[in-house]
Amino acid sequence: MLSYESIRSLVEAAEAEHCTIGALALRDQAEQLCQDEAMIVHQMDVNFSVMQDAIRFGQREDQTSMSGLTGGEGWKMLQYSATGGLSGPFLTRAMSRALAVAGCNASMGKIVAAPTAGSCGILPGCLVSLYEERGVSRDAVVLSMFTAGAFGMVIAQNASIAGAQGGCQAECGSAAGMAAASLVELMGGTPQQCADACAIALVNQMGLVCDPVAGLVEIPCIKRNAAGVMTAFSAADMALAGIRPYIPADECIAAMRAVGDALPASLKETAAGGLAATPTGRALREQVFGAAETVE
Repeated sequence: MLSYESIRSLVEAAEAEHCTIGALALRDQAEQLCQDEAMIVHQMDVNFSVMQDAIRFGQREDQTSMSGLTGGEGWKMLQYSATGGLSGPFLTRAMSRALAVAGCNASMGKIVAAPTAGSCGILPGCLVSLYEERGVSRDAVVLSMFTAGAFGMVIAQNASIAGAQGGCQAECGSAAGMAAASLVELMGGTPQQCADACAIALVNQMGLVCDPVAGLVEIPCIKRNAAGVMTAFSAADMALAGIRPYIPADECIAAMRAVGDALPASLKETAAGGLAATPTGRALREQVFGAAETVE
């Protein structure tokens, strides 16, 4: 059974077995849960369907969050994608999907925490885009979700996937690293290139703080999901091009933990610092919850 102690161990095990990290993780999960691999795959396929449903929900023009602070971001980006935008139609539609899933979460819709609710749009923004627009088979996409999960388990074990513990680098940063690894695998990259892509993504999200306005996973969280998609795609492309991160993925994860530990409490999901503490951020909090009572 896999220990998920390091990315290096995942790469070495996959290389030794001459298989993908996704196939390795699938077999391990089947053994640990004492279930047939087909059943495990079916369960992951259901998760992928939930991601697709969340995108459709979040791309509705009338999508509005429970607080009323956000809504319609997925629809607006989808409309804009028809122009091609600066990033091109494929990437703008991928951003739309990420925004849509995060919006679905803010509307109390059903999502897949990948690895968290705050970062739920990044993995589907990447994988659904490849499936629906690049002709990648559903079976391959579902298998790559095991790769993302394996990377996420290593990150959770060695650093954190919680904004309250490590800042948003632990949520959107981890999600971008997981997505980058799965993208590389889907494009035929090696296990080592999956690790490199994860490292590059983590480096580019290092130090990202968690500062939700009014304590809600909406501002700036929804937009960070779109940014995480772009980080994942760019990291995957760099790895596939043969560009190395120089700092191994496991050392990047260790650095992320150290950075998270060094962040003050005000920047770890307490809504006491960063954007949450700006004049507009405080005003939005009062809009939702009313004026804070003063203690004499």
